[in-house]
Amino acid sequence: MTSIKEQAAISRLLSFLQEWDNAGKVARSHILNNFIETNQGKTAPELEQEFSQGGSLFLVRLTTFLRITYMTGACLEKLLRSIGIFLSAVSSNRYLIEFLEVGGVLTLLEILGLEKTKEEDKKEAIKLLQVIANSGRKYKELICESYGVRSIAEFLAKSKSEETQEEVQILLDSLVHGNPKYQNQVYKGLIALLPCASPKAQQLSLQTLRTAQSICGTTHPNSMRCILTLLCNYYLCVQTESIELMKDLVNYDVRLPLLKGLVALLTPPVEETSRLQSKILNDSSALQLTAHLPMFLQQAAAAKAIGVLARSHLSIAEEMLHLRVVHSLMAAMGNTDHSNSQRQANLTLEYLVQVFPVVEEHVRRSMGEELYQLFLSNAEDLYMKIDSIQADILAANKVNVTRTLQLCGRTYSSMSSFTFPVDPGLLAYITHLEKEDMESKE
Repeated sequence: MTSIKEQAAISRLLSFLQEWDNAGKVARSHILNNFIETNQGKTAPELEQEFSQGGSLFLVRLTTFLRITYMTGACLEKLLRSIGIFLSAVSSNRYLIEFLEVGGVLTLLEILGLEKTKEEDKKEAIKLLQVIANSGRKYKELICESYGVRSIAEFLAKSKSEETQEEVQILLDSLVHGNPKYQNQVYKGLIALLPCASPKAQQLSLQTLRTAQSICGTTHPNSMRCILTLLCNYYLCVQTESIELMKDLVNYDVRLPLLKGLVALLTPPVEETSRLQSKILNDSSALQLTAHLPMFLQQAAAAKAIGVLARSHLSIAEEMLHLRVVHSLMAAMGNTDHSNSQRQANLTLEYLVQVFPVVEEHVRRSMGEELYQLFLSNAEDLYMKIDSIQADILAANKVNVTRTLQLCGRTYSSMSSFTFPVDPGLLAYITHLEKEDMESKE
């Protein structure tokens, strides 16, 4: 037999639930406000005590109201925050299961795709998905099985709020950890985000990709191409994150294609740059500046990336010598249409000259003593001091360190005190370059 105190508590609960059932949207909004203020941070046992062991009765009303009204947006943020109090409470597994059993995950994912829903409401939906994902592996799998990765990635690309995008990154990071069944799906979703129009989304995707890469252990066929394309991005933060990811990727099977791609970007096709320059000059609405040509931005970023990679691993610097990186860097130094390309190429070549005597020998001979001394005195500012003739000398250089290394019979291990296994693919590519060079001379 229940005590008088218990009967009074049950009576209060029934009165509260009846008030909710009879209330309109405005009144329910006030009820939600009071609930959030009173119960924020409470544990599941505390919530049960508050609702006389009937917390689930109120939660089911909240989830029902959510399913009925989420498309109209009626007090959606408050409703999601109220549900979040139940789901995030300590020892709240029962509440979580009750929410999922009525299709809670699908409802949250649908909210992300609604065009008319406010950004703040979608942010709360993301936070609820974070709570669900952090509850364990089977819940992460449930989100992924509900086509969650696609919905979340699309929302990240379209979101206009950086704060909300950062919450999405936290969710994606959670989904890639402790989720072996679907970690590759998350990895592919991050790759698919790279070409999107949002610089913040690109930056966050690249950051999360570094984590995903170490977890998955394999590379995606499109990853290298997408990352190289990002080097023409106007936003420095995107370029920087791309280079950071490259530092990780050189430890995987895309190392040689990545290095070849970077060296190729140092010498963009003449016909392509001419076409872009003509388009800009003929467009009265465009700025009359070739400095913003995407290919030249890519060239400068590639020169910077090569410098970063060469400094991080001497073996990479040695490999790139065989890819004719010295010739390509000097060509970029002669690009008077883009000063940052010249500056970044100067700095990278300066490092190679300091480390490898064979590079120093070839560069000195190609530049001539006067230009070479100017280069040594201040490589970073060289682009401000050279004249058009010297720029032409750099752009038209015929330096071929690879040929010298082969003629001298030098291998990677004999070039320095560092040794590493010779990549058969690299040797095949060197042979291909030499054949092309011979044919061009004929």
